[in-house]
Amino acid sequence: MFLICYNNNMDKQDYLNEISNSAKPTATNNTPKIFSSKFFWAGIIGITLFIIIIIVGSAISGSKNSIKDKLFSLILHISYTTDVIKEYQPHVKSSDLRSYSESLNNVLSSDTSSLTTYAKEKYDYKTKSIKESVQEEEQTYKDDLLSDLFNAKITGSLDFVYAQKLATDISLIQSRETQIIKATSDSDLRNTLNTSYESLTVLYDKFNSFSESK
Repeated sequence: MFLICYNNNMDKQDYLNEISNSAKPTATNNTPKIFSSKFFWAGIIGITLFIIIIIVGSAISGSKNSIKDKLFSLILHISYTTDVIKEYQPHVKSSDLRSYSESLNNVLSSDTSSLTTYAKEKYDYKTKSIKESVQEEEQTYKDDLLSDLFNAKITGSLDFVYAQKLATDISLIQSRETQIIKATSDSDLRNTLNTSYESLTVLYDKFNSFSESK
């Protein structure tokens, strides 16, 4: 009797276990189907590439605009420097300094011609197309330079101040040329600026080492 009850209890227990196991939820992948879709990931990749293209395109466009603005500014600056030379060179006493000044004027005049021709062909350059802020900045620089030279003239120190101011200006022009050389891949523009840079280096040494005692 006891054995029969025991077996019956065991059968019931097995039966209950089977029901319990069958009622347990089966493990499922909770990842939404959209994330496992190849079309979803293809879309993500496509959007990412599109954004990269936009960023690269903007960078290239910005680089071109930067070269254009730097070139326009350089042309205007050189033009103003030649104006200053023409105004004050006749008042310089040293024949050596007048000779250096004449050579500088020739280099800068040649630069203006070459760079303006290039800018017209490449960027449809016109003086009025230069940004107003750039024109104001360059005009202020020119006015300050003229003021310094005027004061030097009336105090009898024009030659020394003239030499030092032009040495500083040559260094500034070379710095701008270097910026454009590094930014552009145009061989014609690079060659023009490199030639100018080399010529200006020689003249910088002459102006910078000028002494009225010679």
